[in-house]
Amino acid sequence: MDGILPLWKPKGLTSHDCVFKVRKLLRMKKVGHTGTLDPDVTGVLPICLGRGTKIAQYITDSGKSYEGEVTLGFSTTTEDASGEIVEEIKVNRSIMREEIMSIFKSLEGEITQTPPMFSAVKVNGKRLYEYARQGIEIERPSRIVHIKSLTLLDERQEFKGDLISFKFRVSCSKGTYIRTLAVAIGEKLGIPAHMSKLTRIQSASFTKADCVTLEEIQTLIECNEISKAIFPIETGLSHLPKWEISDTLAEKVKNGARLELPEDWPENEEVVMTESGKAIAIYQVHPEKERTIKPVKVLYND
Repeated sequence: MDGILPLWKPKGLTSHDCVFKVRKLLRMKKVGHTGTLDPDVTGVLPICLGRGTKIAQYITDSGKSYEGEVTLGFSTTTEDASGEIVEEIKVNRSIMREEIMSIFKSLEGEITQTPPMFSAVKVNGKRLYEYARQGIEIERPSRIVHIKSLTLLDERQEFKGDLISFKFRVSCSKGTYIRTLAVAIGEKLGIPAHMSKLTRIQSASFTKADCVTLEEIQTLIECNEISKAIFPIETGLSHLPKWEISDTLAEKVKNGARLELPEDWPENEEVVMTESGKAIAIYQVHPEKERTIKPVKVLYND
C-alpha cells in the first residue's frame, strides 16, 4: 500500500498516537504523518503509507486551513484551553464587529510569531515543552509565517459579556501557530485571550470530505476495501508542476541521473517527473552545474 490515507484526527490523541494506530491496523511499518496536531485539535491529518512517506514533507510544507475559536477574558500557559490561567479579567466593554475585522485585516500577510513554550520546537536539542514542564522559560527564535486569509465566522455586530468568544477561519503557511494567532488577536484588543477550539479543515489538497476515521479504517479493512480510502502519491504532489517523460528517459530518472535542462523548464520550481501520469521523481535545477537538472527525490527506483 503506497499512498496517502487522510485521517480525521479525533480529540485526545497525538499525531504520533494516530500513526501508531494506523500502523497497527494496516500491519505495516512504513507509516508517517504530515504535520503535528495538538491532542485537543481535531481535523485533517494526512497519513503517508509505504512510498508515500517519501513525499510527507511536500504535504507538510503545503498550506493549511483551520476553523477555530478565540475566547477573550483570560490567557493560559499553553495559549489554548488546556493550560493554566495566567491572566484573567472581566471584559468591561463592548467590542464592535468593525474592530475585530480591522484586526483580522492587520494580521493577514507576513507576520512574525514566537513559538509558545508548550510547543515541539527544538532549542539546544530539547523541545520547548520539555523546558516548560520543568518550569523553565527560555528565549525562543521568532519565525515569519504567512496568513493568507483570516475570516470572522460570526454574524454579530456587537460582542459583549464577561467572557467573549467568536469563531474564525484561517488559511496559512506551514509553521503557523494558531494558538499564538488567537493570543495576538486578544493583544490587539487589549484583552488577555486564548484559543478555545481548533479544527484543521484542510491540509494540502485534502479536506474533511476525503478523510476517514479510525473506526472507518477498521471497517474498511474488515471488508477488504481499505484501498478505497487511500489516495495515490500524485494527489499529495498536486500543487507542484508536472513534466511527462518517455519510458526511455524514465529509466534514467529512476536511477537518479542528472539531465540536460529542458528549454521550457519552470523557473525556481521543483518539478514532478511523470511517466504515463505516474510520479516517479522530483527534480530541480542543479545549483552548481549550468543547464542541468538533478533529482531531489526518487520515488520509484525499481
